Amino acid sequence: PEGLPAVATTTLALGIKRMGQQRVAIRKLGAVEALGAIDVLCLDKTGTLTENRMTVTSVIISGDSFSLQDGVLTNGATNLADSADPDLNRLLRMLVLCNESTVEKRGDEIRIEGSPTESALVQVAIDAGLDVAAIRRRYINLETIHRSESRHFMLTVHRGVAGRRQLAVKGSPAAVLDRCRWIRRSGRRRPLRDQDRQTAIRENERLAALGMRVLGIAQASISPEVSPEEAELEWLGLVAMADPIRPEMKSLISELHRAGIATVMITGDQPATARAVARQLDLSGGRPLKILDSTDLKGVDPELLGGLAQETHVFARVTPTHKLEIVQALQNRGRVVGMTGDGINDGPALKAADVGIAMGSGQQDVARSVSDVVIQDDELATVLHAVAQGRTIYSNIRKALHFLLSTNFSEIEVMLAALALGMPQPLSAMQLLWINLVTDIFPGLALAVEPAEPEVLSRPPRDPAEPILTAGHLRLMTGESAVITAGTLSAFTYGLARYGAGARAGTIAFNTLTCAQLLHAFSCRSDEHAAFGIGSKAENRWLTLAAGGALAAQASTLVFPPLRRLLGGTGVSLIDTAVIGAGAVGPLAVNEFLKRRRTKKGRSRQRDPGDPS
Repeated sequence: PEGLPAVATTTLALGIKRMGQQRVAIRKLGAVEALGAIDVLCLDKTGTLTENRMTVTSVIISGDSFSLQDGVLTNGATNLADSADPDLNRLLRMLVLCNESTVEKRGDEIRIEGSPTESALVQVAIDAGLDVAAIRRRYINLETIHRSESRHFMLTVHRGVAGRRQLAVKGSPAAVLDRCRWIRRSGRRRPLRDQDRQTAIRENERLAALGMRVLGIAQASISPEVSPEEAELEWLGLVAMADPIRPEMKSLISELHRAGIATVMITGDQPATARAVARQLDLSGGRPLKILDSTDLKGVDPELLGGLAQETHVFARVTPTHKLEIVQALQNRGRVVGMTGDGINDGPALKAADVGIAMGSGQQDVARSVSDVVIQDDELATVLHAVAQGRTIYSNIRKALHFLLSTNFSEIEVMLAALALGMPQPLSAMQLLWINLVTDIFPGLALAVEPAEPEVLSRPPRDPAEPILTAGHLRLMTGESAVITAGTLSAFTYGLARYGAGARAGTIAFNTLTCAQLLHAFSCRSDEHAAFGIGSKAENRWLTLAAGGALAAQASTLVFPPLRRLLGGTGVSLIDTAVIGAGAVGPLAVNEFLKRRRTKKGRSRQRDPGDPS
């Protein structure tokens, strides 16, 4: 139909503009459609579910616990800054060395630049009174071996004393413990016993169960001939850090579940930490929480991984490769996957997801460049707004098509029905052209900016394989157009009976059909809500203006002689006007009644899915 390309383009353009006002940058047009179809959202924990604001809460050394109070680590009544505990100071020194953050001192202000985790580790050393710059000058960094998929810890090599090399290690407590053969206790080194290992493991599990990120810390002093990868390490202790969950996150997860979107947390943290966070957020929606340690995914068959991914709420200890595999496994099961991320390690998964969503206020250009959508304020709530808008845009395109097709069907049916019934042609070619110009374009464009329906986030995601107009929609539009046709032909029959065949009867049919189509635009605003139901939907002032302007233009065809002659019309009496009004309002009333019945029937089926009717 005429106007279809303009309606679709306008709907997309205005929808994207609204998203921009909500701090959503659309990088690929396909993302707008996919946003409305997302049925599973993979959430990166750090920075998305949490505030990405790490703080060291405690340090555990051989069973002795130092906790952070008012910005100072203390052991009972002993202030760490005044303590001469050699084991503790040695551990803090390793935190400074096995660290890539930079420290700048500007007057009395100390500025730390680096990842939240490493910045927090340096900060606790500074709070304890250590001189970071002096330590790094004394132990010059020679090599940094980063954490990898096969090595769950970071190792740095430094120039030590007497020609030896100093190793500093931090990472997964279990992985670091596996490399340790010694332990430092009261300044003296001795062999690491099974009891020491069990003590460290229990402390790690206790802290992780509280939702803490826990790191194991170790060191070694080696000769230049010994490979850092083969060195026997000396266990120093554990460092626990808290990353507060965003306060609004639990209710937001609930909203995502209500919208029919499953939530999956992906994190590099160990399972105990991930479990504690997932429980706080009710990530499983009240069902038993299922967690999968991604270190067990090596060599897993893709089909099996797809089945596991369908049932898993949390993936722990993931690597960038695991993230990509998880996204692809869900897609292979027919899920429409949204993936959030903010770092370079998230790039492959963001690119592979149906909708890659970059949390974009930071400087991670790689994440933004491969994503379909950028959330500029780093708020997950904005993702929910984007999903609602994506659903609304798709729905508005369908509403505009619904209106255009049903009204055009009615024009065709009026002409064909009159011919089949042996009646004179009710409309001239000029009148049909006028109807298309007046009733199609502007109301259709106004439906493109229809506000979101109240329950847009209470409905399940749409099936991406479903066509924009199904056979059911076509049957519905045919039925609605038939009702409009009946109203128009009824008014035309009245005109023929009173005035005979001619311009007067044609004018009545012409005005009846035009007004009926304009009123039908209000019915097309929703498949469930009444056309003029108070409080059921937000007002669409653009549709009101479009319909009002079109009615004014239609009225001018009755009172403006040159236009009346052009369209072959005549004047009408008060009785004729009443007939035109009844012929236009009657179809609206019938179609709204049928809509109400469909809505009630649909809701009763939702309440009783086993009802065969």
